[in-house]
Amino acid sequence: MTFWWIAFIAIFIVVYAIDLYVTDHRKGGISVKTSLRWTGVWISIALMFGLLLYFFFPENPEGIGNTSETMGLKFIAGYLTEYSLSVDNLFVFIMIFSMMGIKDSNQSKLLKMGILISIILRILFILAGMTLVEKFHWIIYVFGVILVYTAYKMAFSKEEDNMDPKSNFLYKGASKLFPVDPDAHHPSFFTKINGKTHITVMFLALLVIGSTDVLFAVDSIPAIIGVIKEGASGVLTASEENYLAISSNVFAVMGLISLFFALKGIVGMFRFLKHGVSFILLFIGLKMLLGFFTPVEEFFSAHSWVSLAVIVFTLVASIALSKVKINF
Repeated sequence: MTFWWIAFIAIFIVVYAIDLYVTDHRKGGISVKTSLRWTGVWISIALMFGLLLYFFFPENPEGIGNTSETMGLKFIAGYLTEYSLSVDNLFVFIMIFSMMGIKDSNQSKLLKMGILISIILRILFILAGMTLVEKFHWIIYVFGVILVYTAYKMAFSKEEDNMDPKSNFLYKGASKLFPVDPDAHHPSFFTKINGKTHITVMFLALLVIGSTDVLFAVDSIPAIIGVIKEGASGVLTASEENYLAISSNVFAVMGLISLFFALKGIVGMFRFLKHGVSFILLFIGLKMLLGFFTPVEEFFSAHSWVSLAVIVFTLVASIALSKVKINF
């Protein structure tokens, strides 16, 4: 496992550095064409990493079945699930920036901070969630209920109904504790006016983004556990499951800055993505809840490709339906 951890960390550092310091969005917004090109690069890297796991991950004598194939399939399934959740997260960012009047030139800075916060939160929550499931297997059914509820909430609620930034508790708390700089477009988080420290709209936006990161991290943990884990005894060891959960999550948030600028230009193509993601969460949640039936557990343990097939088909269908809706 040491080699694969080093490979994952090295790829992450290189990709994150390129995304921060090489791509054009470091200077502000970028065109849809350029952002789609970069997004394609990051997705390709993640999928190639999954193929490397599929073909070259060493067989584990403690496991049952083909460990490398299972690692590859589960990584890609987990990556696509978390990536689709991350896309939904970006739609929320777009609304936050719009409602708070954040200039395009300031959005990239907030995105970088928000994505870094998201990575840290997801890793912490994954480690906590996986540990709890290892010690108390029944918690996986609690996670299943959470996913079913999240799927219902995502499918039937409108994001804008709960997206007034000024109602956010962190926003309200900070604006009461500190004076707010009247310059709504100041690029810094803090300013000095007449010798007194003021917070800016940028800082308030970061607080709102951070709080939404927590909510999405909470939703993503049951989802990835539902994809990775297959009952009390499966093909993979605990360390391999932790590796998949962390790596697929981190890969899913890499390159989201480029995707953000693409979504702003082609948002109509993802009109039904939220419904597709809600169906994926419902599928994973039901799979977790029905896991106490031995035939169900054994089926998904022996056929890891089924979950991946459902996820891929659902994402493709939701985007295709969105395309049809645009044309008609």
